Amino acid sequence: MAILVTGGAGYVGSHTIAELLDKGEDVIVVDNLVKGHRDALIGGKFYEGDLRDSEFLDRVFKENEIESVMHFAAYSLVGESVKLPLKYYENNLTSSINLLNKMNEYGVKRIVFSSTAAVYGEPENIPILESDKTLPKNPYGDTKLAIETALRWADEAYGIKHVALRYFNACGAHKDGMIGEDHTPESHLIPLVINVALGKMEHITVYGNDYETEDGTCLRDYVHVTDLADAHILALNKLRAGGDSSVYNLGSGKGFSVQEIIDKVKEVTGRDVPQVIGARRDGDPAILIASPEKIKKELNWKPKYDDITKIIETAWKWHSTHPNGFEK
Repeated sequence: MAILVTGGAGYVGSHTIAELLDKGEDVIVVDNLVKGHRDALIGGKFYEGDLRDSEFLDRVFKENEIESVMHFAAYSLVGESVKLPLKYYENNLTSSINLLNKMNEYGVKRIVFSSTAAVYGEPENIPILESDKTLPKNPYGDTKLAIETALRWADEAYGIKHVALRYFNACGAHKDGMIGEDHTPESHLIPLVINVALGKMEHITVYGNDYETEDGTCLRDYVHVTDLADAHILALNKLRAGGDSSVYNLGSGKGFSVQEIIDKVKEVTGRDVPQVIGARRDGDPAILIASPEKIKKELNWKPKYDDITKIIETAWKWHSTHPNGFEK
């Protein structure tokens, strides 16, 4: 029996596959390689195709004994989702509904879903709780929330149990430096700052230094990608043990400012990082920090990378040895 991992050639998906294979799991990978990288896959049986293609999914389910699904596949650029909302609804929702239909048809009753902190919008509490209101400020977050809703109804109607994991800022790379983060375009802060340290960019733009924080820059919650992967496996094992559907925040519970991240990259790399102060971006909250207490208590999740310096060191190991990502 195998685990189907959709979007497995992407950043979090590929790191989760690495951990699944390390635990001896049988893995089936589906990715259309629009955003993912074939070289990010260190193992598993790979199918190149699109989740919106019903015949393709039939072949995947017929050719394999699939017992559970981990669903990472989605478009995920917030800014692009605002400019091209229908692209995001068509891809993210259609893919997920098609996948759920096939799971129901082939009797697969467990799914771990890659959701996002973007479902909350402007936070009403710091740290953010799973019970807080969900009011996304962009189409990307809205599509993820819509899928969470579909999952709840799929549980009610078909008995498909789910765990939705609401990520905060995924970061870092595999400890061995064999896989890491490679997005086009890159939008995550740590790799952008590292790109400046590598000389690939002239400077990093800090979008606002007049927030009500200690140094005036935004605070965000960073969690290492391998700790995210471990959480997916714990969530799956909960469902395997007969656990009920649930939602968890996936963050460190700590906040680091944009300026602190820049300073840490300087410290780790020993290189200069020129910076320019820009205007605030619309919709950027001053502080976004998760409460991870629920997942720690219920799933016994214990992050291995709880030091931002160690997290950046893993990112630097990857980017400094793969300055062009997976490009050969």
